[in-house]
Amino acid sequence: MGFPGTWMTESESMVYRVVPKCACSTIGQIMYYSDHGRFFDGDIHDATDGLHKWAREDSQAAIKANVKTRGAYAFTCVRNPYTRVLSSFFDKICGIQRNGKRYRGNLVPLLMQKYGIEVGGEDGSEDFDQIRSFRRFLLFVRDTIRWRRPMEPDIHWSSVSGHVSTFIVNGGRYDQIFWTEKFNDGMQVVLDNIRSPHNVDLAQIPRFNESEGHGPKRLHPVEDYFDDLSMHLIYEIYKRDFELFRYDFANPGNKMPLGEIDLDEVHAKLGD
Repeated sequence: MGFPGTWMTESESMVYRVVPKCACSTIGQIMYYSDHGRFFDGDIHDATDGLHKWAREDSQAAIKANVKTRGAYAFTCVRNPYTRVLSSFFDKICGIQRNGKRYRGNLVPLLMQKYGIEVGGEDGSEDFDQIRSFRRFLLFVRDTIRWRRPMEPDIHWSSVSGHVSTFIVNGGRYDQIFWTEKFNDGMQVVLDNIRSPHNVDLAQIPRFNESEGHGPKRLHPVEDYFDDLSMHLIYEIYKRDFELFRYDFANPGNKMPLGEIDLDEVHAKLGD
């Protein structure tokens, strides 16, 4: 039994299943602040202490014991598939990462060669056909998820439900799943249900968007990036995300959910 992508406060007040591109930097900083009364100085993904992480071997026993007894409030945060995959494209494919290099080394040259994707200049310039390149990127995403070629699916564009499910199938149960699009409302529910060493005032919390500024700005409305074929690909890849988390497949321009998340349904359908 394991809990990949799971973080827990050292006070064991809350357990969080990280979902990439779903406000994870802000959530991690809130967790860190709730224990220490200050934010982590840097990208919270780089923190090697002050926060239990499953990726750290010395944290695994504490996380496993807490999840087994359900001692902490367990939650995660989800996001509309349309905006999430667009964000992944501009950040990870078009952007220069904080180490000054392209994401995953030779990935971008591979996409340029095999899929004809353009990404703009090293300076983050936007002088390329964003819509055409993004639609070609979706073909690559589909290939990685359906056939696992030319590489395994990447965590930043693999389905949200796939991330959420690992916590359930290994014995965990969520107390709360909320939307990135209604972040303050959802995060406040979490904070209202825990006791932590330091109180968190969400109105005073900045948004820690660690990917901001990595790549070119999106030049068009969300819906302009999705024609009939790309919508078909999105539904093929993210069908469960739309259904379980109540997002609007028919209208890429509507990022807001259409109904409430049914936790019992999520646990039943992702617990297989």
